Amino acid sequence: MPTVVQDPDLVARLRDWFAERGVVDERRMFGGTTFLDGGRMSACANSRGALMVRCDPVRTDELCAQEGVEPMVMRGRPMKGWLLVDASVVTDDAALHEWLESALAYARTLPPK
Repeated sequence: MPTVVQDPDLVARLRDWFAERGVVDERRMFGGTTFLDGGRMSACANSRGALMVRCDPVRTDELCAQEGVEPMVMRGRPMKGWLLVDASVVTDDAALHEWLESALAYARTLPPK
């Protein structure tokens, strides 16, 4: 099994972006660092250096049509409402922020945990 390493730069970028929006709940999950708002997970810098984002499940096919984006699969099972975004897609802040804005907006439509 290849060695996997979380990207500390991506974690810092997520931490800064979420902190600017008052979201400071950060937890180690999925082998990475996950950001929660009202107990609702919205995004995660995973253990492979990629970005996991929450999305409206009805938009999965539309969003996965973009290069570097695929449905999140964990232990062989698709995670409904989650996407895996390759690190190369979010190297620029504008792209990262667009994904995070969408993820947080959708997470906030869900009931608080």
